[in-house]
Amino acid sequence: MGRRRIFVAVSDVTDRLSTALTDRYRIGRELGHGGMAIVWLAEDLKHGRSVAIKVLRPELTAALGAERFLREIATSANLRHPHILPLYDSGEAGGLLFYVMPYAEGESLRERLDREKQLPLDDAVQIAREVADALSYAHGRGVIHRDIKPENILLESGHAVVTDFGIAKAIYAAGGEPLTQTGMAVGTPLYMSPEQAAGGDDVDGRSDLYSLGCVLYEMLGGQPPFTGPTSQSVVLQHLTVEPRPVSQLRPAVPNEIAALLARALAKNPADRFNPAAQFVEALSRPGRALPEAAQSPRSIAVLPFASMSADPDDEYFADGITEEIINALSQIEGFRVAARTSSFAFKGKTPDVTEVGKHLRVATVLEGSVRKAGDRIRITAQLVNVSDGYHLWSDRYDRRFDDVFAIQDEIARTIAGRLKVTLAGGPTDPIVKRPTTDLDAYQMFLKGRHFWSRRTRSGLEHAVEYFQRAIERDPEYALAHAGLADAYLLLGSYNYMPLDQAHARAKAAVDRALALDEMLAEAHATRGQLLRRDRDWNGEEREYRRAIELNASYATAHQWYATLLAALARFDEAIAEIRRAEQLDPLSHAVSVTAAVVLTLARKHEAALEQLARALELEPSFASAHAWISLVRAEQGRYDEAIRAARRAVELSPDNPNLQVGLAYACARLGERDRALAIVQDAQARGARGWPGMIFAALGDIDRAFACIEDALQLGESWDSLFYLKVFPWWEPLRSDARYDSLLQRLNLPA
Repeated sequence: MGRRRIFVAVSDVTDRLSTALTDRYRIGRELGHGGMAIVWLAEDLKHGRSVAIKVLRPELTAALGAERFLREIATSANLRHPHILPLYDSGEAGGLLFYVMPYAEGESLRERLDREKQLPLDDAVQIAREVADALSYAHGRGVIHRDIKPENILLESGHAVVTDFGIAKAIYAAGGEPLTQTGMAVGTPLYMSPEQAAGGDDVDGRSDLYSLGCVLYEMLGGQPPFTGPTSQSVVLQHLTVEPRPVSQLRPAVPNEIAALLARALAKNPADRFNPAAQFVEALSRPGRALPEAAQSPRSIAVLPFASMSADPDDEYFADGITEEIINALSQIEGFRVAARTSSFAFKGKTPDVTEVGKHLRVATVLEGSVRKAGDRIRITAQLVNVSDGYHLWSDRYDRRFDDVFAIQDEIARTIAGRLKVTLAGGPTDPIVKRPTTDLDAYQMFLKGRHFWSRRTRSGLEHAVEYFQRAIERDPEYALAHAGLADAYLLLGSYNYMPLDQAHARAKAAVDRALALDEMLAEAHATRGQLLRRDRDWNGEEREYRRAIELNASYATAHQWYATLLAALARFDEAIAEIRRAEQLDPLSHAVSVTAAVVLTLARKHEAALEQLARALELEPSFASAHAWISLVRAEQGRYDEAIRAARRAVELSPDNPNLQVGLAYACARLGERDRALAIVQDAQARGARGWPGMIFAALGDIDRAFACIEDALQLGESWDSLFYLKVFPWWEPLRSDARYDSLLQRLNLPA
């Protein structure tokens, strides 16, 4: 009889919902129902897409009231993150409260746990890391989930996606005390933090991390940390009982994992990871938290294709095809692709695939060769499994040159199929779209990218030439305009061209690129860098987030976004972003130095020095790494080491006057005033701007420090020295001066 009452209630809700939303959604089959909501598959009539509509049960709706629920749930509509299922819509219809999300075709973590009980270690850690990443992002925007559990974690294309963000908070805020009288508690007892179980109002992000700890415990041990015959008995254990060590349930769990799990499950919130980025970092450190790097089976490195052409000048074409395939695979959602910088570190070498997998933390490797002769090309490709060297697939393409885009699409599509990655769009929708109809323009574009990647003055000037020639042949070639913008961006950044001139030309090129194709992730990231010089921090952040939304595998977007977040003192988010960049581009010395910068600004000096040592392992002659070692050592009071590192930086890059400032700073901190002044005056004479103010600040000459900053402002400089004004420890002597707050306002930096 009870079953029939539920069926009638659900049927009644279906009819009311269908009638109320008939002009917006076509309601389909029921997907499931729980204690608080019923879920239907539906068609979004306006956008022609499948969605999931969740409707709160009528008795819960009556207890809540609509206005505050809808106001609170709206906060989650602004969350945009790869591991958060977005909120499309919400409202009241036919007396029912509903919200709409994408329809995810994968299973929930609950379904997988019901089937497998215990998950493989790598899978469990990856899922926990991705959920923690989502929590870090949401917490940074003031949103607490309050109901992390396996039912609210979906597994789609090999990755975790958190659903129902903001729902529990909305129910709690809207319902208050009357809600508890309905018998529907906010949160789930098996995964509820002690402070949430106690009914306190001071629940913060640490509560979510406790719940995630419970989920990780279940993934590893096969059961939650606490179980019991009643909800009350489980809640009491959360409040008073220490969980059984997970290693007793599964002895193979490494000590490092057991230790971080125990910290996540601490009764006192102050003893847990905080912020969530700490948990992300702990789950991401292969040498510390894990016995070895957790590798997703849907991860790949594309090694530089060998050029088999008779003409050695055709090397650009083989490199270009490699980069095009990397870009194509990066478009596939749920697929991690090693960045170009890391993959090209193996160019000209014959490494064992297991070595590649270890260094790049990937499960598969694509190798190949390219031969170009007249209007014919031959491309060979083979996909190799890292764990055993087994060839998963190989093929050879003998085609006309004008089939080059079709070949790239076939390779990307075949790899996706072999690795069981679900492609977005229809089965015939191309992954690789033909960017130009002019094949000569395409070759000019590839040559431009080839020279751009050298990052030398000559290389960048040649890149500009080739990109311009490509545009002359095809003015609608969006990628060529984007390449031109990137070339001008670096010419200005490296002081090879006057900054104002480079900025103006880069801006014109990137605006044209995005006018032709708004979906270019790289162009959005480049625009973000240009907005930095305009001090439009909100616009800059918007561009990086758009770039990441379009291509989550674009390491540079994560890298640049991390520096912005650090400059705004949002350190937990900055660390999470730079860790993503490292995962995508582990052999990039530039990314390692950026990670060191972020950690230094967050006052994590030893961790920063570890990153700098890593950068020098990758590139011993990287002057910037030595310069940052000098600054960190000086901050630690280890002045002799600081001076040695600063001298090495100057030796490696004698033409960069800014590097002299590091040497001057160490001398200033050591008390060698005259020597510091002589060095900084020479640096100023050679064009250093902004940075010299740091030396005058260290020497106590505050007026001259502000004069240096004013000089930099008048010249339009805000990319380096002034960008980090709010967070650089070396500007500390200025912060008690009234001029400092005024300066922050002029730079549009929050006080």
